[in-house]
Amino acid sequence: MTDLRGLLGLLARFGLAGLANTAVGFAVIAGLDLGLHVQPQLANAAGYVVGIGMGFALNRKFVFASTGKAKGEFVRYLGVVAVAFAANQGVLLAAHKVLGDSPIEHLAAQFSGMVSYTVLTFVLSRYFVFSRASSASAAGQSASKT
Repeated sequence: MTDLRGLLGLLARFGLAGLANTAVGFAVIAGLDLGLHVQPQLANAAGYVVGIGMGFALNRKFVFASTGKAKGEFVRYLGVVAVAFAANQGVLLAAHKVLGDSPIEHLAAQFSGMVSYTVLTFVLSRYFVFSRASSASAAGQSASKT
């Protein structure tokens, strides 16, 4: 039961970090695009750069409580983001072929891609990017607080 509570704690923190990261990334994009009239593609890229940095920081400290070397973890995190994005694009392409062309089917395909990105990012962050010992410790600490 303690392991399940620890995992649920990790998932809850990962979800909260994702929501915060999405809000900040979108605020950067909207502020640059609508507020400063920066070219939309550049505004979008800036939002993603901020999002990747914030996502790393939140996942490293808040979600997984890692004590590993930040530089190596950041390089691995960039690799994970690239792999997750590639998977997202593959799932999106496959889902569009399977589902069809209506607006709701487009949204379903987008959602499928988002789910693949999120699941891969969580799993690879937990088992590849951040120190396993500190992740297990964070899971145990979360379980002991409840």
